[in-house]
Formats: sequence, C-alpha cells, structure tokens
Amino acid sequence: MNFADSSIAELWRLAGKNPETLRHLTLSGDERQLPSVYRVSALALASIGASALAAADCFRQRTGQMQEVELDARRAAIAFRSERYLRIDANSAPELRDPLMGFYETRDGRWIQLHTNFKHHRDGVVKLLGCANDHAGVSESIRRWDGAALDEALANAGLCAALIRTPDEWSALPQARAIAETPLLEIVKIGDAPPEAIGAGERPLSGVKVLDLSRIIAGPVAGRTLAGHGANVLLINGPHLPNIAPLVIDNGRGKRSATIDLRDETGRATLRALLKDADVFLQGYRPGAIAAKGFSPEDAARERPGIVYVSVSAYGHKGPWSERRGFDSLVQSASGIAWTEAQAAGQTNPRHLPCQALDHATGYLAAFGAITALQRRAEEGGSWHVRVSLAGTGRWLQSMGLIEDGQKIHDPQIDDVRDMLQTVESPFGSLTLTQAPERMPLTPPFWASPPVPVGANEPRWT
Repeated sequence: MNFADSSIAELWRLAGKNPETLRHLTLSGDERQLPSVYRVSALALASIGASALAAADCFRQRTGQMQEVELDARRAAIAFRSERYLRIDANSAPELRDPLMGFYETRDGRWIQLHTNFKHHRDGVVKLLGCANDHAGVSESIRRWDGAALDEALANAGLCAALIRTPDEWSALPQARAIAETPLLEIVKIGDAPPEAIGAGERPLSGVKVLDLSRIIAGPVAGRTLAGHGANVLLINGPHLPNIAPLVIDNGRGKRSATIDLRDETGRATLRALLKDADVFLQGYRPGAIAAKGFSPEDAARERPGIVYVSVSAYGHKGPWSERRGFDSLVQSASGIAWTEAQAAGQTNPRHLPCQALDHATGYLAAFGAITALQRRAEEGGSWHVRVSLAGTGRWLQSMGLIEDGQKIHDPQIDDVRDMLQTVESPFGSLTLTQAPERMPLTPPFWASPPVPVGANEPRWT
C-alpha cells in the first residue's frame, strides 16, 4: 500500500509528530476494494490509520505503554461506507437521499447537482426555479437555465448545488487556489494555558470531554471516532435543525445527545457552562456561523483556556466560497471528481465515488487533529484550533492519482461484509452496524453505549 504509506507519512509530518512512531502502524491489503478510479482505500487507510496511531501514541504518552496498530484495506474501506450497511431490526435503514437530489442537465449541455436532503433546501430550490415540487418539474425548469448562471443563482440564495466541473475548470477557480494554499490539516495555537494531562483511565481518551456540535457525516464521524477511543462525547443539536435519521444512528454510537437552542441567551449560557469543563469543542457549521453566536475559537479559548477547538467545513475557511453551503457529494461535483468518474465509465451523466469518502476521511482527520492537539496541550499547554475541510480532503485524494480499470472492482454488498458487522440493541431497535476497523491490542476501540435519539439526554456532563 505505497500510496497509503506515503500519504500517512506526509500527514504525520504535517502534524509535527515523531516519524519513529510510524513503525508501530501496519497497513495491509489490496487497494482495489471499492469500484472507483480514485484511491479511496488508500485514503481510508491513511486517515483511519492516522487517527488510530495517534490514539495509541496518546495512550503511550500517558502510560508509557506503546502498542502495535494494524489496519487492513478491506476493513478501512467498509468503515468508509458505514451508513450503507446500517440495518434496523434486520430491515434496510430509511432512505438517505431526497428524491430530488441528483444530477440535472442544463440548457447549455452542462450538468448541475442539487442537494435537497433537508426540506428547507428542497423548498428553496423549488421556489427559485418556480416549478412543481417533483422531479419532472425541476428537470424541465433546469433545462431553461445555463449551468453557470443557475449555479451562481442557487449559491446566492444560500441553497445547496454544484455545477459539474472538470478538474482543470476547478483548479482555475479562486476557491481551488485558496484550498491549494491551505494545509490539509491545520493545528494552530490560539491562546496560552498551563499544560493539562490527557484524561485518565484504561483507554486512550478516558476522561476527555468532547462537545460535538455537528451533523450529517464528517463532524459526527470525528466525534464517533473520539468516543471509540474512550472520550465522553456529548452531541449538541439545535431543536429546530433537521437531521437525517440513519446518520443520527450510525454516527451516534458512544455519544449522549442533548438539544440547546443557541438562538436565545439561555441556550448560549448553557453551552458556555458546558464549555468550561470541555476538552474538545468540535463544530461543523459554516465558517463564521457559530462565531456569530459567541463561540468562535477565540471566544472558546477565553471561556475555557486549554480548549481544543476543531472546525470542519466544506470549502475551507479562506476564499470566496468559504461560507458557501456544501456537502461531500457537492464537493465531488464541483472539484472534478464526479466528472472524472463519469469519463472513466464512458458515460455522460456525472458519477460520484462509491462512498462519502471526503466526509469520512475528513472526520478521521479531524479526530487525528484533535488527539494531536490534546497531546500538544499536555506537553506545552495552550489552547488550539484544528481546521479541516471536505475540499482539502478532496484535493488530497486527487493528488494520489488514479487506478486503471478501478470501476471494475466488485461493489461489496452487505452479505460480503458480514464478518465486519456487529449487532447492537438500542432505543431504535436491534441495529446492524460496522465494527471499528483498526486493531489495537491494548486498547481495542469500541463504543460503550448505543446511539440514542436526538435530545434524549440533558445538556450536562455525566
């Protein structure tokens, strides 16, 4: 797995970690695990491997005991599509996607992708297009628009869409240049604070308190990963914000869940009180959105010196698209990934990756950054800001090159991966879920509690 090995070595160097630690990580298996011309399995190995090895190194820092970490390409690739294998009471999980979500051809022969999984986004698209609220009506209306004009109109309306671009078209945009100038992973000291030990207990992150203010996949995967290594993770949702039920279940493992309304001062005061005892503040809002509520990285560092603040965004914190709404599939469409997959398949319609690879990789990168920042806090003190983005991760994937005939790889169905699944009883019923992919003999990752419905718990630390 040369691409995975070189990628994780570069990531380890970027995080300023000791390269000697890499000898405790063994990556194995064939990279041809999922049908794609992109090296998705190498991306999975590198991002999951980095977070797992960081957890092992964190445990060594606290206890003096180092362990060997093993990760197989097949297990890593299946973890990257964990939501696809979710079953509830042996039945398929509810549909993840709204019927209007997908690709549409425009008047000038371009393609555009709509993302309408939230009702208010769907309603906004229908209103802007002035059409019937169904696939036929949307298709007919979009055929009256030129692609670039519609892309701009939807973005200006705060809606979720992306014009299908080639990699060259994407790289010529100011936003792509801004991403190229930004490190894949940023870990920046933002304040002074005395050194603090990393929790206490039998697991790498035992005693570490994490506030998880994220939804959908990338941020929640980060929180789920930290919980898998023993962190006390409290998921915070706004009572008015929509969610996608299967993702609440799949990414809610090991977390408690509370609702806080940040639109009023009572809610903000509740979150500030929780922040004072937190170690990690993980948030997936668009750049500037949570800051407007009084919870910028600098605000958090003043409230809680020593905080590790983790920001997950779609298009990064710099450039003209920094505040644009985005999701994994939209970044694939905008950056040329969906175009490249279509070209390789010899088809006109754009084609996405076989999993939400940018989401999952970004989540594991965020967890890796959080653990690394906790280690720095233990060694030198300080408050820290970790930044990652879906577009940055997409650029990383594109830099790995392509696999010849990659789309001919078998697409593993649930019966192909039974050995990597587990059954968990939960308030939602009996769940079939993926296992944690990494092997760690001293501190095997696991989730100590099942997922719970949004708002099932009080907003307080246990």
